[in-house]
Amino acid sequence: MGDTNSSNELTRLLNSLQEDDEAAKKIFPLVYNELHALAHRKMRKERNGHTLNTTALVHEAYLKLVDYPPENNWDGRNHFFGIAARAMRQILVNYARSRNAQKRSGNKNIQPFQEEIYLTEEKAGELVHLEEALTELEKLNERLGKVVECRYFAGYNIEETAEILGISSATVKRDWTSARAWLYNYMHPGE
Repeated sequence: MGDTNSSNELTRLLNSLQEDDEAAKKIFPLVYNELHALAHRKMRKERNGHTLNTTALVHEAYLKLVDYPPENNWDGRNHFFGIAARAMRQILVNYARSRNAQKRSGNKNIQPFQEEIYLTEEKAGELVHLEEALTELEKLNERLGKVVECRYFAGYNIEETAEILGISSATVKRDWTSARAWLYNYMHPGE
């Protein structure tokens, strides 16, 4: 996911965001390609009828990350991309909730999402239900929730997820299997 020098430089820049107004401009080129790939991998899995401007998702997530850094210092590249996965999850879920609220209010003239991310009405409902289930799962086992966040919302593979979370690939595989089973049972009771 990156060499040591660029990882160290990224960490240094991330931790200087509060004091250095230019840091955000320097960080963007270091992370843009990986953030764009992350967004693209996630959206490639979506079904037909789902349109996404991955560039807009990247920009929105990036702004969230640099405008609201963690209370403690960034702990390197993996920490940054783990938080990026969460930011993308929040952006997509917030948009889905907004679509559902507009649909329930009878507003058929749904305004486009300002960052040009579009979800079908069906997908928006599924995403909101998944978010509810994932929130419950995180209450039971936070790590399982982080694995789902990395795998589903960010599109990371097993090895990338293991690196980001600092756990073994075997643990990610077990957690991914467990989390999917738990989420399926939660979302489809009685099946």
